[in-house]
Amino acid sequence: MSDNEPIHIPIDGTLDLHAFRPSDIKSLVPDYLEECREAGIYNVRIVHGKGIGNLRRTVHAVLQKLDYVLSYRLAGEDGGSWGATLVTLRRDP
Repeated sequence: MSDNEPIHIPIDGTLDLHAFRPSDIKSLVPDYLEECREAGIYNVRIVHGKGIGNLRRTVHAVLQKLDYVLSYRLAGEDGGSWGATLVTLRRDP
């Protein structure tokens, strides 16, 4: 597979960012969330890992700019703790 070929990921409400380059996150997250909305999925879990927090901060900065994101928060202990973010999306009227 070349770097230019699209990667198909399942739209199931969980996006694990470990397999992606950090430079792809700013476009990947909004695209994935739009696909979730189209599929009727309004509660999404984004797994960014714990690390030093750079990826988490990037994800949160992207989420802040999206008008269809109602809220987001770090997951609880059973959902990945501070290694994942739970997102609630706005339903279209």
